[in-house]
Amino acid sequence: MDGDPRGKACIVGVAESDLGAVGAGVTALDLQAQAMVRALDEAGLRKADVDGLFSASVYYQMASVEVAEYLGIRPRYTDSTTVGGCSFIAHLHHAATALRAGACDVALILYGSTQRSGGGGFTTNANPSPYELPYGPRMPISMYAMSAARHMHQYGTTREQLAEVAVQTRAWARMNPKAFMRDPLTVEEVVNARAISEPFTLLDCCVVTDGGGAVVVTRPDRARDLRQAPVHLLGAGEAHWHRHIHQMPDLTVSAGVESGRRAFEMAGLTPGDVDVCELYDAFTVFPIVHLEDLGFCGKGEGGPFVSGGRIGPGGDCPVNTNGGGMSYCHPGMYGIFTIIEATRQLRGQCGDRQIEGAEVAVAHGVGGVWSAAATAILGTAATV
Repeated sequence: MDGDPRGKACIVGVAESDLGAVGAGVTALDLQAQAMVRALDEAGLRKADVDGLFSASVYYQMASVEVAEYLGIRPRYTDSTTVGGCSFIAHLHHAATALRAGACDVALILYGSTQRSGGGGFTTNANPSPYELPYGPRMPISMYAMSAARHMHQYGTTREQLAEVAVQTRAWARMNPKAFMRDPLTVEEVVNARAISEPFTLLDCCVVTDGGGAVVVTRPDRARDLRQAPVHLLGAGEAHWHRHIHQMPDLTVSAGVESGRRAFEMAGLTPGDVDVCELYDAFTVFPIVHLEDLGFCGKGEGGPFVSGGRIGPGGDCPVNTNGGGMSYCHPGMYGIFTIIEATRQLRGQCGDRQIEGAEVAVAHGVGGVWSAAATAILGTAATV
């Protein structure tokens, strides 16, 4: 058996649940069920076909066990790996490995959250270190604000360059009818918005929404008989270096350096081969650091790299074409939505925001406070 899952697994169904504010009485499990039904339907599969289940949650300690009970699934392979918001990109890697090994035949990755309807507070399983508590951090905003401030100090990244991330992401969201925020946005509005944690203002931070997602994965031989053109996993990588921010060796370098390198090596590709990037973006500093760590530009060059519309509509490095966590949705953990949008781009199903001729996409995220990272390189059949 080959040593890695390159080309051994493909995505055959993706879907969101209802997004935004779903209202009282709807649970996170309800949203996962809704997303599952939609994803299986577009794949042409039934719930009875699912024998591998993957989930992570801040609501349920035994995430896959909870959702399996609710959905009436008894999987023969289960995974509740939780490494923060990138867990679902890691699950894609794990599902591919399980499929290659014959541990399951149809894998279902699920997430759901009612963060907004539940009161709108930031829902997180990030437990602050007792060594950090005396300073009164706001988890995780304070930690990422420190990272942004350090990036500005160390590399000369400007406040306006951070703001450009939000503005260009909003430009993509305006093309997405499902996006939570679709009003026009300017750099000046971002910079002058209400301060949250220096250097971040309100508009440097992700939206707070409800929502869920589902991804269905199987082997290529099974995919041939299904409804959707399969999107293949070409490469995947994971890494984690620390848990708490005071243990981070460099506030401007994430574990994505390693997860990205592993994913590209497995795929046999480079950043120059990528047509579209879907990157976790809870705060405006995220895409800047991600693009550096994944090798799209040098360390410290992320600010100038994102300037001038490069990552927005019409730019030569399209990033977060759905509007990202900044404007589309962010129900506590965002990673699964990078996979969903990357898949749709490679199928050519994104309407006005479609990247013409997209063949290779990156889905990448982090978890904790730059603690963990996971990267997936996806491609059309022509790339396998």
